[in-house]
Amino acid sequence: MQTEAFVLTKFGSSQEAFQLKEVSLPALQANEVLIKSEAFGLNYADVMARQGLYREAPPVPCVLGYELVGVVEQIGPDVNQEWLGKRVLAFTRFGAYAKHAITKLDALVEIPADIAAADALPFATQGVTAYYMTDMLAPIQKHDNVLVHAAAGGVGSFLIQLAKRKGANVIASASNPEKLAYCKELGAQHVVNYKAANITVEVQKILGEQKLQVAYNPIGGKTSKTDFKLLGPGGRLFLFGGSDLAQRKGLIGKLKFLSEMGFYLPIAFMMQSKSLLGVNMLKIADEQPHIIQQAMTEMLALYTNKQIQLPAIQNFKSSQFFEAHDALGAGSTKGKLAIYWD
Repeated sequence: MQTEAFVLTKFGSSQEAFQLKEVSLPALQANEVLIKSEAFGLNYADVMARQGLYREAPPVPCVLGYELVGVVEQIGPDVNQEWLGKRVLAFTRFGAYAKHAITKLDALVEIPADIAAADALPFATQGVTAYYMTDMLAPIQKHDNVLVHAAAGGVGSFLIQLAKRKGANVIASASNPEKLAYCKELGAQHVVNYKAANITVEVQKILGEQKLQVAYNPIGGKTSKTDFKLLGPGGRLFLFGGSDLAQRKGLIGKLKFLSEMGFYLPIAFMMQSKSLLGVNMLKIADEQPHIIQQAMTEMLALYTNKQIQLPAIQNFKSSQFFEAHDALGAGSTKGKLAIYWD
């Protein structure tokens, strides 16, 4: 079938990179459903993809997007008929920037009619990423000292709340006073403006003789090396992004980004009793989609039970897609960006 989508045709600014046009969707396979989209979300990985910096992205032309809210319109040959007409939150292996998208049955959850699409979207990519790190892969322990980078973003805002829920001492890093105030509202005990101060010095001031137990880092570059040094025995450094790479120019810039991250010997992890954990939810979705479904379900339950709150939501119409994408790339947004089809 044919549907309309924002197609990434080349790299550059959003106006240069994307075209809104008709695309063809393949026939449904086993365990797949077709969803008519109400709204979809934006993520920073999408910005890196349109700049040609995200290796996981399909070759251009392609349709980006990891999550959408909509109604199941068609089902694969082995899917229960009961799914037809259900309103769902879905995690997609790309393809969500379209009016219709295909995903696996294992990567969606039914949501009630009274929850706004924009309110549900954060529980897919951002919510799943945060919950997987804090509660599944290497759970936070009570009294852990936790550093959250990009803390005012979609993942960061959930990390603050999930860590606080576990009884952790949370240090949130963000780029301006407004974002720092937002992090405090979410429960962070300490905040650091990384543009106005040296984050390593500030974290050491906060901790005194103590060490970090956990650092959540979506930035990469030299921040990952400094985070690793701040960890004490039993410390875990989570790397789940490389936003600093988007600021580097040319091959030399990219090579410098990699060298600044440092080089590690496996025996060093054992001798220091530290862990370096890489997180790529696309890979998890490929091999273990049930984890995506479980994490979405758990996050929605926490929200329903008023144990966590939504991150800041910024709503845009599809006619404002280019504006929203550029704002995300410029770092002038916070929380979740949702695009509703006009």
